[in-house]
Amino acid sequence: NPSHLEAVAPLAIGKTRAKQHYSKDHDRSKTMCVLLHGDGSHSGQGVVYETYDMSGLPDYTVGGTVHIVVNNQVAYTTDPKFSRSSPYCTDVAKALDAPIFHVNGDDAEAVCRVMELAARWRAAFKTDVVVDLICYRKHGHNEGDEPSFTHPLMYKTISETPDTLFIYSNKLLKEGTVTKQECKT
Repeated sequence: NPSHLEAVAPLAIGKTRAKQHYSKDHDRSKTMCVLLHGDGSHSGQGVVYETYDMSGLPDYTVGGTVHIVVNNQVAYTTDPKFSRSSPYCTDVAKALDAPIFHVNGDDAEAVCRVMELAARWRAAFKTDVVVDLICYRKHGHNEGDEPSFTHPLMYKTISETPDTLFIYSNKLLKEGTVTKQECKT
């Protein structure tokens, strides 16, 4: 959800709770809530903390939520040192002792492993879990944004960085897992 729509989080959790109730999923094992957050909104909007804070209450719990934070490292255009007091945008989840997995968004296999680990954690312990997907926006926040104005060094590096598909395709080619023809299709 875009930062201005972070309020959708408690609604998604409420819908999950309703599905669990009406399907008699009392052990909360058949329906799981997955929330997608932006880095700036995750650390900067009170509704996120309020949602975490209510997650353990008997009448609100859904048996844990998987929170995926798309961490582009600059929120909209604000450097993190000017937008929060903590080192990580996911630190708000420390209030619950929720596990936080930081993962490189350019490592496709690591992302898959961490996502599976998060889902298994939630299934086993019925608590919230956070995946901090560390990545970047190749073209800025939106079509009107020119990120090299506000973050010139970062976006110089980003412009020289191959995209995730290229990185992963080359890895698979080097391993001999796929052929060039298979990569093209």
